[in-house]
Parts: sequence; C-alpha cells; structure tokens
Amino acid sequence: MAQKYGTAPVSATEDPTSPIGAGESSALLGGDRETTTKNTPGREGKASMVSSVSNLANTIIGSGMLTFPLAMASAGIIPGMITCLFSGSVAVFGLYLLSLCAARAPHRRSSFFAISQMTFPKAAIFFDAAIAAKCFGVSISYLIIIKGLMPNVVTALYHDLSSNTPPAWALSGRNWISIFMIILVPLVFLRHLDSLRHTSYVALFSVAYLVVIVISVYFNPLEGMPDRGEVHLIHFTPNFVSTFPVQVFAFTCSQNLFPIFNELKDNTQKRMNVVIGGAIGSATLTYEVIAIFGYLTFGSTVGANIIAMYPSTSLFIAVGQLAIVILVLFSYPLQVHPCRNCLDKIFHAAEVAKPVSLADEDEDGLTVDDDHAAGEMSTLKHVLLTTAIVVSGFSIAFFVNDLQLVLSFVGSTGSTTISFILPGLFYWQLTRADRNRNNTLSLAALALAAYGAFVFVFCLGFNIYQVIHPVAGGPAH
Repeated sequence: MAQKYGTAPVSATEDPTSPIGAGESSALLGGDRETTTKNTPGREGKASMVSSVSNLANTIIGSGMLTFPLAMASAGIIPGMITCLFSGSVAVFGLYLLSLCAARAPHRRSSFFAISQMTFPKAAIFFDAAIAAKCFGVSISYLIIIKGLMPNVVTALYHDLSSNTPPAWALSGRNWISIFMIILVPLVFLRHLDSLRHTSYVALFSVAYLVVIVISVYFNPLEGMPDRGEVHLIHFTPNFVSTFPVQVFAFTCSQNLFPIFNELKDNTQKRMNVVIGGAIGSATLTYEVIAIFGYLTFGSTVGANIIAMYPSTSLFIAVGQLAIVILVLFSYPLQVHPCRNCLDKIFHAAEVAKPVSLADEDEDGLTVDDDHAAGEMSTLKHVLLTTAIVVSGFSIAFFVNDLQLVLSFVGSTGSTTISFILPGLFYWQLTRADRNRNNTLSLAALALAAYGAFVFVFCLGFNIYQVIHPVAGGPAH
C-alpha cells in the first residue's frame, strides 16, 4: 500500500503539531522533528487500537507483496514460508525496540530525528541517506509496476469491451509511464500532499482483490494461462540471495511507528505490542497466501510481478491490475516528498547538526527547528531537487523492467538500515549507561544491528555482482 510517512489519525486542523499538520517535512523521519522540551501542554493521543493497527498494516503491505511468489520460487515452499515468518519476526523485534526508544523521547514527540539527537546526533545525515535511498527506490518500483501492468489492462479492456485491436502505442509500457508523468509532475512539486493520503481505500481494495485473484485462479485457471513450471518443497537457487532483501523490504514500516506511538491513546508498551503484532501478523498472512498460491499457479516460471503474470484477456484480472496502477500512481508523490527532504538535509549537513536549542518560534508560536524543510527550502532548491529525483527515477524505470532488481537494492540498503540497524543501535545506545538495563535485550539489539549490517553488505554486494555478471539460473537483469 501507499507508505504514508508521518500519517496520524487525528486531523491537522485539530492538532497543529500533528505530523500531517506540520506540512511536507513531517513526512521525513516519522513526524514533527522538534526535540526541545517546549511541548504542547496536555497533548495526548486520540487514535484507537484498531486505527493504529490499520495504519501500520497499511504502511507495510505494498508493492513488495507482488514479488513474494518469486521469492518462494527461489527456495521452495517450505523455506519460502519459513523465511517469510522469519522476516516478519525480525521486523517485530525491530519495531519493539523502536517502541521502547519512543517511550524515552519527549512526550509524544518521538521520531527518528528525536532519537538520533539522544543517541548519535552527528549521524543524522546517514539516517536521512538511508530513508532517501528507500523512498527513491520505492518510487522507481511504482513506475516499473505501472509500465508492466498498463499494456495488460489495455489489452484486457479491448478484448472484453471492443472488437478492435488496441493501437500499438497503447501496448508500450514506456509510453504509459511517460503519459502518467504528465499527471505526476504537478503533484510531486506540491509542498503539501495530505489529500493523497486518502488513497487507503484503493489500497485496501487492491490488496484484497489480489488475494482473491491468486486463490481463485489457482483453483479455476483462466484461458491462455502459461504452462506451470516445476514446484518444489525445497529447492534453493542462486536467486535466493537477491530475493531475500525483497522480503525485508516488504515488512518495512519503521518510518511510521513513531507517529503511531505519538497518536495512540494510552500508548503503553502492552498496547504498542498489540499494534505491532497485529500489523505484522496480518501482513505475514497476506504475504504467505499470495506467495503460496502464486507459486503453485506458475511454479518456477513465476515472474517478479505476480499480477502481471495473469493473461490479458480477462476483465476480472484487468480490474485488479488497474486498481494497483491507481494505487501506485498516487503513492508515487508520497515517496518523492520525503526523499527530497532527506536529500536537502544531506546536502546541508551542517544545518542538520545544528543544536536544537537554536530553534526559533514561527508566527504561530510553534517551535520549529532548522531542519524544517517546508519552511526553509527555497523555491530554487525545491525545484532542482524535485527535478533531479523525478528525472533520474523516470530514466531508471524507463530502461529497467525487473521489479525484483529494484526491490532487492532497496531492501538491502534503506530497509535494512531503518528496520534493523537503527533500532538495534538506538536501543543499545539509550540503555548502555542504564544500570537497570536488560542485558539480554541489549545484546539482542546489538545482534539485530549486526544482522542488518550483514544483510546490507552481503546482499548489496551480491546484487551488484549479479547485475554485472548474471548468475546462472537467476533472472537476467
């Protein structure tokens, strides 16, 4: 689904300090970045458990679900199910550590930036780089999905609704992403995109519809389905190393844990555990269903985008494909905006490192710090950064067709950093001087950070090697 950076259940008009009301920069690292002690008196959360679980699950389930059948094909049914459960379990632990860190932040002002100021204040630039890489990669994956699905949608619509054959230009995915950029360009240059956060209904529909498709088509194959490849209970291939980071990417939601913690009513650790477990559990179940039935339907011939594997002769399939196209289309600007803000901080590292005590008050009396991009970024800088992100992302998507390739790089870099490395380091640093700390938990946090670093280095290196020298039996990138 659309990964909503800084989503909060309450309206911006009711709470001007909420992540939504704070403007574009609130999308950067999980909400309002103010870390001074000047907090709004009596500010309390209003979100229910149900809405919090829904928001976090909505952050998790996204484009990564389309590649799970391929991830299962790279190892077999049993290892595929185990790695999915393992990835979900490690994600739960990372979120649990972040929730413990959030409790130590200023009252309902937790964010990646706030925690980094308490732990590694000079390393904020690296955190921004990790999130920028993730957002940039996700935006590219959205364009690749549109490029792969739109020709299928057009073919299906012409097949069922017209006796004519579709024009040649409409069967080119490159033409479609070029056309859709006309819609997207004005949106990505806006500084506020709150209205696009209401695409959740389309997201829920597309995920549910995809689950219906993979189950129903398995039991009732459609006309024109390709021959099923081999199906194995256990069958590791070299491609497993590059598909594993896709599973890491698919469970990434750390960027939204802090605003959910800030807005949850009575945000005790017990209630946060329920939110984390409910969100990851629902995502794991969804991924397992899509992976198993998708793999059983196509076997070893399954592609990196499961919804694009179905024949373009069914209106039933076309509706699902079109729903996902609409979903990622309006989710694209929500990735460009935090990416732009992160890059702004990277290029102005000295400003980021400026002590928060130098924060000033804006015209409304609210405390704003120097990294508040919505107020500080000049028009020229805004235009240049946005143009660079859009042009470079469009160029990559125009020539790259492999969704797995993009998600593998995103999973092994940005996702591992914010899901494993940072939670582990944050908790370890916060509790290092605490005599009452849980030594076992602190060691486990360090182990999580080490695990993330290993996945980062090993999988990234393998992905680079596979691009240069495609591994036998793996996809040709």
